[in-house]
Amino acid sequence: MKAFSYLKDKKLTLLDRERPRAKDDSVVVKILSAAICGTDLRTYRFGSDRIVAPRTIGHEACGEIQEVGKNVRGFEPGDRVMTVPAIGCGHCRWCKQGATNMCENLKTVGFDYDGTFAEYMEVPEQAISMGNLLHIDDSIPTEQAVIVEPAACCLNGQSFLNIGPEDIVFIFGAGFIGCIHAEFAMIKGAKRIILSDISDARLEIVKRVLPQVTTINTMKTDVMQFIQEFTSGRGADVIITAAPSGAAQTSALAIAATRARISLFGGLPGEGAGFLNSNTIHYKELSLFGSHASTVAQNKQVLSWISSGKIDLHKYVSASFPLEKIEDAFESLKSEKMVKVLITP
Repeated sequence: MKAFSYLKDKKLTLLDRERPRAKDDSVVVKILSAAICGTDLRTYRFGSDRIVAPRTIGHEACGEIQEVGKNVRGFEPGDRVMTVPAIGCGHCRWCKQGATNMCENLKTVGFDYDGTFAEYMEVPEQAISMGNLLHIDDSIPTEQAVIVEPAACCLNGQSFLNIGPEDIVFIFGAGFIGCIHAEFAMIKGAKRIILSDISDARLEIVKRVLPQVTTINTMKTDVMQFIQEFTSGRGADVIITAAPSGAAQTSALAIAATRARISLFGGLPGEGAGFLNSNTIHYKELSLFGSHASTVAQNKQVLSWISSGKIDLHKYVSASFPLEKIEDAFESLKSEKMVKVLITP
């Protein structure tokens, strides 16, 4: 089978690899559709110290079960499924509290296990025993199921923010993640939502798919002056940095209202230090939160919202490429008109 593999020289290459076979406690899934996320793009551009080569990368996908191990219950060939990629051990402090995404022995699809940029993928025993293999309801199109997991990561990020009807929410970054944060803020009844970016092309997409949201280009507009006028001097109650930008983190503190809640959602390259003024945090009594991956429960919540029609993720899919053209797919993400790109083996 074909598989996009990370090699020892930190290069990614489409290789012919042996098709996996189900063990007694695992299943093999045929990948129907996979999606490229920001982590995959960073690996493609810069490599990753977390991946032990050789490894098939990718972790967002929807597939169809082809083989089921003899000890596996509840799954049959032909079932359409997705795998929640952050797999807990089930025994550590955080797993026992339900925060499996923070497991002390966390294993991740595409890093510790072969991932989704292949024709077939083995779902390991640990993923099945921890409930990370989820059935996809017939009401949910494959093109939406494939991007449930990154949406669930946004749900995790917002779990700390307590967004409510009186809140003004400001989001840095108008890519897929920023748009989903805006959608979830709307679901929670936020009073006003501002979505910012440095790309007019991305903001034009936002205007089309999320017309309820206010947009600004932070390269052309003074953010501090804008938020002062927009909020009559109050500041933003919730700020989400959905972009890998230290400048966005610095601006987040500047535009924050007293006692605002801030999600530093977008990770920074390198050490990521030196962008936050602790005095501002101190005197405004700001609350800052990090966020990593998602839990099984959060993925189920997103699936239920798609099934009920509360959200539609398909509008964010910009293009689909065959597996043989996966490098073209990665290169296409340099275009500011691309939001989410799918791979269809």
